[in-house]
Amino acid sequence: MSNWELKEKSTGELITTVEGEAWKTAQKKAFNRLAKKVNLPGFRPGTAPAALVKKQISTQNVLMEAIDDVAGEALSAAIKEHDLWVVTRPSLDIESIDEEKVTFKFIVTVKPEVKLGNYKGLDIHKEEVNVEAADVDAEITRLQERFADLVLKEEGKVENGNTAVIDFEGFKDDVPFEGGKGESYPLVIGSGTFIPGFEEQLIGMGVEETKDINVTFPEEYQVAELAGQPVVFKVTVHEIKEKVLPEVNDELVKQAKVENVETVDAYREFAHKNLEETKTREANQKFENEVLTAIVEAAEVEIPDVMVEEETDNLVRDFEQRLQAQGFGLDQFLQITGNTKEGIREEMSKDAYNKVKVRLVLEAIAATESLEVSEEDIEKELNNIAEMYAMPLDQVKAAISADAISYDLRIRKALEFVKENVK
Repeated sequence: MSNWELKEKSTGELITTVEGEAWKTAQKKAFNRLAKKVNLPGFRPGTAPAALVKKQISTQNVLMEAIDDVAGEALSAAIKEHDLWVVTRPSLDIESIDEEKVTFKFIVTVKPEVKLGNYKGLDIHKEEVNVEAADVDAEITRLQERFADLVLKEEGKVENGNTAVIDFEGFKDDVPFEGGKGESYPLVIGSGTFIPGFEEQLIGMGVEETKDINVTFPEEYQVAELAGQPVVFKVTVHEIKEKVLPEVNDELVKQAKVENVETVDAYREFAHKNLEETKTREANQKFENEVLTAIVEAAEVEIPDVMVEEETDNLVRDFEQRLQAQGFGLDQFLQITGNTKEGIREEMSKDAYNKVKVRLVLEAIAATESLEVSEEDIEKELNNIAEMYAMPLDQVKAAISADAISYDLRIRKALEFVKENVK
């Protein structure tokens, strides 16, 4: 028998005792293992008489060794007895131990209880998707800009959208600062490449004109010595270039090399379809986010810290893998951005908390609505994954457990249930 007492944040004490024959057997096994390690002069290991060996092994050592034989089984039995959903590896304390019995105290974190709020009949609606002629016109303009020529501006001043070829050097308290100098730099005015206020002050300058530009670095700037500090850049404009857009015709469209699209009319149809798909995707995502926000805010749940920590670990690990895929290491990223590992964890812990809460709320909805996943559902999903990644089905089944697929599908069903039951 065992005793379970729930404390705060879904963490409790699970106390269980092992005694009688089970405990005696464990001590015998423990003694035999320890005996094989005893070296006595004149005897090969494991061949010395038991009476002599026993003198070399303390009762306390046997008892501590025997714990390994019974602790796991005792924990499993107690978890089953109290029907606990354990969310992380329990920690173990020994309440008491002697040759007659051992009492374990496991600190166990269980899945928290969720008190659901309203999740049916939510007053949330998906936005209608409309693609206007102006939207398509904007795509045509983007196509023109893609193949525009940069032409030297013989006369006139720097205007928004021009490219100004400049020399610049930054000074803080009349002293040049590291990284603040550049020569023949092609700066697109209005691109937001430089710190706020810099590009705007170039507008109206002429060729070979020099000017002092006063700006203040953002408070969050990665170089601590410059963050929030006022500086002066001495800037000289050497050249001004402007974009000359090509004519909209079939030749321009052909340069884009879009499959089966060779005329302006065909490109407009292509752009319209792409915009419609993009706007539909965005509308669906916005609708889903609003639904999730509503059901999560309406629910009450006390999330154990360990669940947030584990999810944070997952997010940090995923982030590192994405960096590696781009040819960056985490240390290199930290050096470039001026961030720290602790800072990244702190940022990601907020997302981790939200992800855990969303998952718990959807699990609770699935349970409340008795949403089930069939073997056919699992098989269909495995086939979809195999097709998506061009992998043999057997290889997919070996890589992903049916339980993991079932869990994901059940969560998805819960979300779809909520979306289907809005007003």
